[in-house]
Amino acid sequence: MSRPAAVVVAAPGTNRDHDVAFALELAGATPSIVSMAAVAACPRLVTGAQILVVAGGFSHADALGAGRMFAISLQQGLGEALRAFVADGKPVLGICNGFQTLVRAGLLPGALGHNVGGGFQCEWVRLEPQPSRCIWTRELEPFDCPIAHGEGRYVNADVTALEHAGQVALRYTVNPNGSVGDIAGVCDPSGVVLGLMPHPENHVVARQHPLHTRRCGGALGLHLFEHGVAHARSL
Repeated sequence: MSRPAAVVVAAPGTNRDHDVAFALELAGATPSIVSMAAVAACPRLVTGAQILVVAGGFSHADALGAGRMFAISLQQGLGEALRAFVADGKPVLGICNGFQTLVRAGLLPGALGHNVGGGFQCEWVRLEPQPSRCIWTRELEPFDCPIAHGEGRYVNADVTALEHAGQVALRYTVNPNGSVGDIAGVCDPSGVVLGLMPHPENHVVARQHPLHTRRCGGALGLHLFEHGVAHARSL
């Protein structure tokens, strides 16, 4: 398989769909953006693909909580087909609002709460990949990408158990939102599902970094997508 098919699932209010599609294309996949309504009408649009990404934004205007309505739509539209997708080892990625969605859908552990500062934060952060089961982050170098969220504080009652299970995939070098254990991203027990609050799709070419002319951008977020594509090719 030279270019695995990747589906970016969009919902009313998501706004990073095209950014993610661009990142996937650069990483070697053939992406398509599909609305949640279209997925509900034809689940094969997702189940026939090799990669699934739930993009960020403000799905359903964050009604009833960030990602809640999107999670309900995802569960109703795909149901067991989504868990079968994961059971087949196909990579799944949720970014920002997509992370919130996957957590609320029960595919990832923990919860996301309001930032400790109480407001929306938009800034660049550095991420440190951790030793974990995650197929998206293995052997990655630390990399920079932006955050843009108001409910990005990761919460988990037992971070030690999460670490021992190899599910802490990414940490902030400087914690921007009060996330427990500086956690920026976690994976499921299989390692194929990753959720993270920062936006690696917004640092896939060097010029996107505000300090790129000073060569201060670190590694690219593109490499995370390349790992997901490489895994899909191996299936």
